[in-house]
Amino acid sequence: MKNSLFLLFIAMFLGVAALAQPSPVGVWKTIDDKTGEAKSYIEIYEQGGQYFGKVSKLLVSSPDKKCTECPGKKKGQPILGMVVLEGMKPYQDYWKKGSILDPETGNEYGCTIWFENGNPDELKVRGIHWTGLYRTQAWYRVK
Repeated sequence: MKNSLFLLFIAMFLGVAALAQPSPVGVWKTIDDKTGEAKSYIEIYEQGGQYFGKVSKLLVSSPDKKCTECPGKKKGQPILGMVVLEGMKPYQDYWKKGSILDPETGNEYGCTIWFENGNPDELKVRGIHWTGLYRTQAWYRVK
């Protein structure tokens, strides 16, 4: 009897674990919209229940490149190490209400991220302009 209950408990635990949402935490490769080439690595991390992403590697630009177009305190700062994804909050099966910075233009957008078709290795990242226009990119998990 005890063995049966133990096996039932393990089966239930594994079933719940299989349904758990994958996490965006990790390193992601971004792709340049114009050239289709890998552009940078973004490291997404969790802090205080929210998710943030910083540039951990520049694949095309010089590692000492500065953000000349960035607003505020980020203006003139190195892009490498810069937090470009901020304040993403979990909601149902995606993350929203954050912001994303394009260090090339200095533009900031509202942001939503999710896994397309449950694939934990492809993250969809949508930057949303205040006008309602948006652009969606695919980022790929670096293993």
